[in-house]
Amino acid sequence: MYKPSLWPVSVKGVALDSRDRVLLLHNERDEWELPGGRLEIGPPGGSAPADHSPATALERELGEETGWRVTAGPLLDEGTWIYEPLPGRRVLIVTYGCTVHTPDRAPVLSHEHQEIGLFHLHEVAALAMPDSYKHSIAAWYAHPQR
Repeated sequence: MYKPSLWPVSVKGVALDSRDRVLLLHNERDEWELPGGRLEIGPPGGSAPADHSPATALERELGEETGWRVTAGPLLDEGTWIYEPLPGRRVLIVTYGCTVHTPDRAPVLSHEHQEIGLFHLHEVAALAMPDSYKHSIAAWYAHPQR
């Protein structure tokens, strides 16, 4: 019997502070990553709201993980890709550029990550992180609407 595969989806955001530094989070795999997370379907009974779109999920996740208030902007070129963080475990990554409404506020580290960092574009290449995140970051820096 055919059983369709299910892919988790993770929405990520490239968010810059007022000094033009990108916000990154350090995870348990000893990598830097863009803030974001999975879409929430909401619990049975509606005790918490479900995400209405990937963009609203990203806005919620970024607020939860960093305290920053953002609006998810355009999908980034080459920002949709498949990541295999662990052997046999694949995640569809969807990346947006973000408008930060609190760019002067220091981000706050949540319990989900070990460290938070703000990096200038020239520093990103040397960081331990998937190349596709680096491509998304470069795409947002080059984007005319940022």
